[in-house]
Amino acid sequence: MITLEQLLRQAVEMRASDLHLEVGSRPALRVQSDIRFLDVDPLTSEMVDEMILPLLNEEQYDTFIRRGDVDFSHDLPGVSRFRVNALNHYRGRGAVFRVIPNEIPTLSGLGLPPVLEKVANLDKGLIIVAGPTGCGKSTTLAAMLGQINDRRAAHVITIEDPIEYIHPFRRSYIEQRELGQHATSFADALRASLRESPDVVMVGEMRDLDTMREALRAAETGYLVFSTLHTNSAAQTLNRIVDVFPPDEQHQIRSLLSGSLKAVVCQQLLPRKAGGRVAAMEIMLVNMGIAGLIREGKTSQIGSFLLMGRSEGMQTLDLHLVDLLQSNQISLEIAYAFATNPEVLVRHGYERRYSSRASHFPG
Repeated sequence: MITLEQLLRQAVEMRASDLHLEVGSRPALRVQSDIRFLDVDPLTSEMVDEMILPLLNEEQYDTFIRRGDVDFSHDLPGVSRFRVNALNHYRGRGAVFRVIPNEIPTLSGLGLPPVLEKVANLDKGLIIVAGPTGCGKSTTLAAMLGQINDRRAAHVITIEDPIEYIHPFRRSYIEQRELGQHATSFADALRASLRESPDVVMVGEMRDLDTMREALRAAETGYLVFSTLHTNSAAQTLNRIVDVFPPDEQHQIRSLLSGSLKAVVCQQLLPRKAGGRVAAMEIMLVNMGIAGLIREGKTSQIGSFLLMGRSEGMQTLDLHLVDLLQSNQISLEIAYAFATNPEVLVRHGYERRYSSRASHFPG
């Protein structure tokens, strides 16, 4: 019978991003965006239980039984770390293992815009990396923290669910805390971290009002705070934060955001022509003009200000798609699948030659 360790080793050897396990199905790997089933027998309920359940501690097991899914990390020494989501479905149990490289990525190595190096060099304020699940937010954040670790003698605290990349001690002193094991919530852990003399705090996700409030307070009082949201644009990110707060607080929150927010990076992962994936990004840097829009609640005008801020390193997603087309990294089909305003592509000479938008999304 094939073991979990054999499957995880095969995932790493084949440079897969994910290993999928499900009762009644053969194990599958996601390699360069495509699902590939392994040539082994379908997994039984007993096999899946033997692979997943021993990895859970008592609290994780209780969460799994009560809620039907649980997130955790798994370390296979000498091979890799994995972010795991175990779940129940109508056939039984299953899990997805996301491969996390042992090496901390660099911003340049990921091919990300150079302006992100300047963003990571900031000494205070709130930086948000946004995008859907699986778009590489954690990897971008890890690269930013890796740059800080290489360049600054700083105290860095991360609060994660679960811990993914393990940061070694270089120039910075880094403490990594995981929800469930070292903290009960992002908000509580963030409040505690501010009593521990940090310079930089990374909050895995701003899930609720308390976490957002604490993140804004920390950024306002002089800390550099990184976090994520599941939003698709800078304007949507701002609206999401403000809308979480009660109406009588929203004017004050917009004022806080205008002073403490430094950057919003929204990203999508696109299939690359040559194989693998490439990040397409919208980047908003908060200058005086954008701070005024935030304060006045005029988020609908942000797109125009991003266009005017290209010399500062700002960009819209659609213009980044044009850049990726010009460098022949993505296909026209993919560009139209992810474009928010296809007219931008047309104006740059990339007229659509496809009839069904729905068919353009990768499997």
